[in-house]
Amino acid sequence: MKGLVFIKVNADGTYKSSVDKFYSEDKLKAIADATNAKAGDLVLILAGAEERTRKAISDLRMEMATRLGLRKEDEFKLLWVLDFPLFEYDEEGNRWVARHHPFTSPKPTQIETMINNNPVIENAAEYLKHSYANIKANAYDMVLNGNEIGGGSIRIYQRELQEKMFAALGMDEEEQLHKFGFLLGAFEYGAPPHGGIAFGFDRLCAILGGSESIRDFIAFPKNNSGRDVMLDAPATIDEKQFEELQIKLNLKS
Repeated sequence: MKGLVFIKVNADGTYKSSVDKFYSEDKLKAIADATNAKAGDLVLILAGAEERTRKAISDLRMEMATRLGLRKEDEFKLLWVLDFPLFEYDEEGNRWVARHHPFTSPKPTQIETMINNNPVIENAAEYLKHSYANIKANAYDMVLNGNEIGGGSIRIYQRELQEKMFAALGMDEEEQLHKFGFLLGAFEYGAPPHGGIAFGFDRLCAILGGSESIRDFIAFPKNNSGRDVMLDAPATIDEKQFEELQIKLNLKS
């Protein structure tokens, strides 16, 4: 994280903060008032890149709820997340990338927007002005007590829409045909609408079992070094397997 700021509301109505020397008492009060903080409350503010900040503030929320005894092990709350962005912007590469994967369909009401728009982003700071930033994916996650236990999407099945999706990700026509010509060709023969969902059964079992870790609930658990002690994997590969897989081992590198 780039930083965490705390503001403590004292019993006498004064404020103690990690940014006392930068903010006046009135400024601290305004922030505390905006959060409805009362005497004895603590305000925590995170700063940084949006995605990383969202993840960190979620972890912080869960940690504080654990410390304060607010999480109830015998209470289960389910919800669906339905409005994922179809794209996210890679500022380092200055290009769009698929939030889920490049075969996820946009929401039905936004398919025309997707087909008719192909903005080129020159400046990452301007990307929110363009329609791609506002297109939602026809995807869905099932969440139990803050943990994803299942997720899926409705797939693209129209060639024109899939070509637009690839173009938005920076693929020209030649690259599209080289990598995914088989798929685009199949769409010419009337591929039906299709989709699905995959459940994280081990995660679900861990939550129901009152554990934060799935290690004791997965079929083939790994140790801290990533080794499967049941299958003794990873293991050495004999020459016959190398030949079958057409793999050459370069020990020099």
